[in-house]
Amino acid sequence: MKRKAVFLDRDGTLIEERNYLSNPDNVKLIDGAAEALKALAGAGFLLLMVTNQSGVARGYFTMEDVIKVNNRVKKLFEREGAYIDGTYVCPHYEKGVIPEYAIRCNCRKPRPGLALKAVTDWDLDLSMCYMIGDKLADVEFGLNIGARSSYLVQTGHKIVTNSNSGIIVKSIFEAGQDIISKVQVNK
Repeated sequence: MKRKAVFLDRDGTLIEERNYLSNPDNVKLIDGAAEALKALAGAGFLLLMVTNQSGVARGYFTMEDVIKVNNRVKKLFEREGAYIDGTYVCPHYEKGVIPEYAIRCNCRKPRPGLALKAVTDWDLDLSMCYMIGDKLADVEFGLNIGARSSYLVQTGHKIVTNSNSGIIVKSIFEAGQDIISKVQVNK
């Protein structure tokens, strides 16, 4: 049986936006994020963090720095009893200065590569999945992968757009509650 997941942007959605975060000591969870993750997991969703980290290609930090920050994010959630099942990172940026990462790839959101990797890893049905993020690229990622819905949270870049570009919510907590209510209605 195929599985369902919620794809979660990292910066501005799960943790406070810090612009090119490379120091794990600067990670701070968004209020209500741990509660949202626990509720979504309780509703049977896998929780998959998907993050563009162009700072690697730009030479601002290394993939090792990204891994350290991601591990810190997971550890802080674990302390709250919430767990991220998988993490997918795109370090690429066409105009970057690090040659191995300065490429046009299929994994940079809004392109679907990170989700396609997750489908293989977790046997997902993307039509049963959701996306939560703080940028239009996150919403477009959800649309591009055929997710059931995409949510645009206002805790990061605070982008306001028309409702055709996703469901606008205040936070990941509100998005999680909406997803759970939809799942309960469809039972």
